[in-house]
Amino acid sequence: MPTYAEMGPGELAALKKELERAYEEIKARGLALNMARGKPAQAQLDLSMPLLKAVTSAEDCTSADGTDCRNYGVGFGLPEAKKLMAAMLDDEPDNVIVMGNSSLNAMHDALMRCWTFGTLGSMPWGKLDAVKWICPSPGYDRHFAMTEELGIEMIPVPMTDEGPDMDEVERIAASDASVKGIWCVPKYSNPDGVTYSDEVVRRLAAMECAAEDFRIFWDNAYCAHHLFDDEAEQDRLLDIASACREAGTEDRPFKFASTSKVTFPGAGISALAASPANVAEAKRRMAVQTVGHDKLNQLRHVRFLRDAEGLAAHMRKHAAILRPKFDLVSRKLEEGLSDVGGCLWSKPRGGYFVSFFAPQGCARRIVELAKEAGVEMTGAGATYPYGKDPRDANIRIAPTLPPLEELDEALDVFVTCVKLAYAEKLLG
Repeated sequence: MPTYAEMGPGELAALKKELERAYEEIKARGLALNMARGKPAQAQLDLSMPLLKAVTSAEDCTSADGTDCRNYGVGFGLPEAKKLMAAMLDDEPDNVIVMGNSSLNAMHDALMRCWTFGTLGSMPWGKLDAVKWICPSPGYDRHFAMTEELGIEMIPVPMTDEGPDMDEVERIAASDASVKGIWCVPKYSNPDGVTYSDEVVRRLAAMECAAEDFRIFWDNAYCAHHLFDDEAEQDRLLDIASACREAGTEDRPFKFASTSKVTFPGAGISALAASPANVAEAKRRMAVQTVGHDKLNQLRHVRFLRDAEGLAAHMRKHAAILRPKFDLVSRKLEEGLSDVGGCLWSKPRGGYFVSFFAPQGCARRIVELAKEAGVEMTGAGATYPYGKDPRDANIRIAPTLPPLEELDEALDVFVTCVKLAYAEKLLG
């Protein structure tokens, strides 16, 4: 069977009419389905309900070092919470600061400290004539929103199947002292599901930077979010901090992680790990900002998850819920679009997203059609700085929130919208 691009005008016009009839039938159903953001499903949230019973009496409120967690004190994390988050961050507890429920908040605070005060003696970034940032794309829209809010010029760099295009990253970082950092989601990246190769990690650590205060914002949001139990089927990530120490650039990375998609997104704990010098500076600034974060929540998480083994066991329960959804996405796209042509999509082994590449010039129309048919998607272009996808091709599919039967229905709608948008484009 010919692909759409290989069809003659008459054949394609007849196909378009057939697709329009199917689309109108879908619209008539009055659907209200959501694949817009990477939220855990209710079944995943239910896994963590025992956490709420981990601290229920006055006797439960004392930490390992004797701290009464109901009171002031311990501004940078309980010792046992540091140990737990160090396991997620692949670092030492002494290099960890435990904070509130949001790693996005932790990243924003780190960026604002650099913006207001500089970092390790450098000029405050907010006082410079220009600040620029490397943005591997497609990437995480909330990262881009932070740098855009501050007026930082964002420089997109293509993603490859091993991570960002390092030839471009190295060229940009070495050529301009106003380039101060890079956003990285290094494991099961948002949205492509790519895990950075050892070579990419080592090149990021060792690359020449015109700015001495260049910082890698290492958002390891999906460090424990495997879709498969067998370690042979799980991606492995080289630790950026270890690579930087070997390269003599130990102050370069800020590492972030949270339990947002491990326990409760609205009530988890987050953490920063960095070099001793960076941690000491962050603590000085944070001591003015807060007396401390929610120690009772830290205590609940430690007693519920316990340690690295407990975390892994809990995440296997998540995987059992998510794996059928990702399998369904792959099957539906393969069955529905294999004869269309011009479409590509990722098949990640972890994380929360599938990155879909439509034929060039079709993404915005696909998302528009899907919304009109009752399926909410992430906005086309959101995965690029300033919301501008130069090819108008990438769409982030978030299959995690809907129950399996709703996801099945939403994917049928999506496939129809892809076909109709492409037929429209080819017919002009």
